Amino acid sequence: MQVSASRTPRFYCEASLSPGATIELPERAARHVAALRLAPGDAVVLFNGDGDEWAATLGRIEKRGVMASVRERRAVDRESPFEVHLAQGVCAGDRMDLVLQKATELGVASIQPLVTARSIVRLAAERRGRREAHWQNVTIAACEQCGRNRVPVVKASIPLADFLAGATGAVTRLLLAPEGETTIRALGARPPVTVLIGPEGGLAPEERELALATGFVAVRFGPRILRTETAPLAALAALQALYGDC
Repeated sequence: MQVSASRTPRFYCEASLSPGATIELPERAARHVAALRLAPGDAVVLFNGDGDEWAATLGRIEKRGVMASVRERRAVDRESPFEVHLAQGVCAGDRMDLVLQKATELGVASIQPLVTARSIVRLAAERRGRREAHWQNVTIAACEQCGRNRVPVVKASIPLADFLAGATGAVTRLLLAPEGETTIRALGARPPVTVLIGPEGGLAPEERELALATGFVAVRFGPRILRTETAPLAALAALQALYGDC
């Protein structure tokens, strides 16, 4: 699956966009403008997450801010027709960033970070807030790169037990497990789908049993054990190939 998007630089901004409006780009986008060495008059694309994108032209570029003039709206839909949500055990280092970035490229609708029994990363409240804001920025940058105009929400991290307690409704729930009795293809998944992935070391046995008791189906993905940052991307790619974009 490959997303076709314009090579014109794309920037996310939360501002209300309309023809003729002049807006100041957010600090993160302004830094990107500087890194790309863009100049006044250069064409850019803006989006605010509502599903559309807007042609715009850069105006004043100064250290104190970057301005852009909005031109016309473009109704462009690059979202997957197959709704998939990722529940990911928080993993260490750059692995979580990699999962968020690539999951966004693969069309995930939302990401729920989970704290599990085997989670290596356990952040205090203050650091957790900063880390979650960073994770959301990772998905924003991925949308800018891949052409998506809707940003998948990175939810506040919660304990796995709390997540499972709230797992209700008509949702297909998949737990990737080497010993699973079925496969993604044989299951015939129907959207919306939630894919549950454990952290390094996987879910503890009692967590796996609790997930199965709350409606998750253990599906195998070949005979090999995938790393925590590989499993969600392989699952998302397979779901998109079977039921989504491809």
